Amino acid sequence: MFGWFRRSPRVPAAGLRRFDAAIVNRLTASWLSVNTSIDAELRTDLDRLRARSRDLFKNNEYAAKFGRTVKSNVVGPEGFRFQARAADAGSLDTMANKAIEKAFWQWSRPDQCDVRGKRSFADLCAAAMLAVARDGEYLIRKRRGAGAGFFGYQLQLLDVDRLDTLYNVMPGNGRNAVINGVEVDQWRKPVAYHLWNRHPGEAADAERQRERVPADEIFHGFIPLEDEQTRGVPWLHAVMRRMNDLNGYREAAVIAARIGAAKMGFFTAPDGDPSAVADEKTKDGEFITEATPGTFGVVPAGYDFKTFNPDYPHAQFDAFCKAAMRGIASGVPGSYHSLANDLEGVSFSSIRSGTLEERDEWMAIQRWLITSLLVPVYEDWLDMALLRGAVLLPNGSALPLAKKTKFLDHQWQGRRWQWVDPLKDMAASVLAIENGLASPQQIAAQTGRDIEEVIDDLATFQQLLKARGVVLTGTTAPTGTIASAVAASGNDAGNQDTAAKKTKAANSGA
Repeated sequence: MFGWFRRSPRVPAAGLRRFDAAIVNRLTASWLSVNTSIDAELRTDLDRLRARSRDLFKNNEYAAKFGRTVKSNVVGPEGFRFQARAADAGSLDTMANKAIEKAFWQWSRPDQCDVRGKRSFADLCAAAMLAVARDGEYLIRKRRGAGAGFFGYQLQLLDVDRLDTLYNVMPGNGRNAVINGVEVDQWRKPVAYHLWNRHPGEAADAERQRERVPADEIFHGFIPLEDEQTRGVPWLHAVMRRMNDLNGYREAAVIAARIGAAKMGFFTAPDGDPSAVADEKTKDGEFITEATPGTFGVVPAGYDFKTFNPDYPHAQFDAFCKAAMRGIASGVPGSYHSLANDLEGVSFSSIRSGTLEERDEWMAIQRWLITSLLVPVYEDWLDMALLRGAVLLPNGSALPLAKKTKFLDHQWQGRRWQWVDPLKDMAASVLAIENGLASPQQIAAQTGRDIEEVIDDLATFQQLLKARGVVLTGTTAPTGTIASAVAASGNDAGNQDTAAKKTKAANSGA
């Protein structure tokens, strides 16, 4: 009755289907096959990784370019654009928003924002991003209250070397765990940071002390590689070895080329005595002969001349370096042509495709920085600014602390980029607006601007023209395209087509 059961034929162990990457044999014996926690690996490797990354950023031109690229693309020349969005019953409170933006702009100056008075808020953001790329993490300490500027709130960018990687404590008896200098609770949420009061590179062990700083006084940010990670890893971690090897190869090639250009050959004598053809003798007892350009000498009888001609720079030198740089560029944010400063063989379509992918990555990093640093900085600053009555309306009255929740609404706009062919892209944007596929707000945001600022600028421009008695004609006069598009975006679907036709007619009339 159980005849329909069949015993599966036994499959030899050698015939089992397996993942090739998990097979252990003579070709994979050196490949790591043991899982360890990321924090355990960083406990022994992080300080060395950071030291080597810093050396590359100082002495390797590609690493230095990568650092500049990160700052330029994430923060940009003007920093993140801040916009207050406080509203009442769905309508923006324009007066309050302008007062907040003005006060925050005043705080963003170096003398108010930075503890040392050296960096503006945009500069601090750029320095924090450089620290993340170079060291894997940024560390900022907050300073509140008396002595912290007019608004009672300042920031101090710290070297992550102050965070003691070697300080680790096991949890137990009501004691939190300390992992690589970070004290965490049972959910691995940071509750305190154990910092050296002086930089470990400036003071002897006896001259420095470890200080426990509560987590609410610290901004510590990094992009994790794995879950349950407590410290950040330098962004060059996957390519540092290759960058160092490439640098050594290039150095050896240059030295070989210098030697080949300087040393022409050797004289050999039957009896081994070179004195007859030597011009001088070095302090080490070596005979040398100098060669003067444009002259010919006569080799004494019995002597022979052996030429020395190293083949450097090698014909494959450039191709090899490019191949290595492509691998390096694949391991870091950005594109190869940007990192290597190599636009040879780049076409419009290829650079556009690579640029789109690259910018998506930069915008993702911008979003991370906004979430991890900019938003909490604004919330902290608003607390102190309202508490001190430092945010003033045009009539001189201060915004009330009781409405803090209302004033918390805001947004940050990261930098945006010009396109390779701006004329075609602008035409495409206008076409998308006219057909109701995009709004002017979206297009303005893609260029790093707010639509309200654009309209305010146009209104101010028109007022200046009217006040000065200037009349513009032809294509230099504003055509009202943006205003018409705004109206189209505000209407329902049935009216959008009519607004688009009006916009098109206004453009053709200009």
